[in-house]
Amino acid sequence: QVQLVESGGGLVQPGGSLRLSCAASGFTFFVYAMNWYRQAPGKERELVAVISSAGGSTAYAASVKGRFTISRDNPQNMVYLQMNSLKPEDTAVYYCNAQMGSRNYWGQGTQVTVSS
Repeated sequence: QVQLVESGGGLVQPGGSLRLSCAASGFTFFVYAMNWYRQAPGKERELVAVISSAGGSTAYAASVKGRFTISRDNPQNMVYLQMNSLKPEDTAVYYCNAQMGSRNYWGQGTQVTVSS
């Protein structure tokens, strides 16, 4: 079955960096675009970054553009989110996501807290 397992979250000071990882299994990884979403307390889940199946195309939410970088390693079935210049408003649970036709798959999420 499809599994997405995130890691790399934690507590970081404003201006700091974190690298999130997502290990994917149970599907033909290199065929699908992959996404990172986040959900802050009391807010709706929002799309943060997208990467195409081969990794040649990416897109970002305006709030993170220029600070976050999404990448993938298809032989290792991994997708990453490098987050730099973190701000308190980046505090959220971050989720790895794969959309396959009408089906949506999510990891369990990893907490990122940006605070001094």
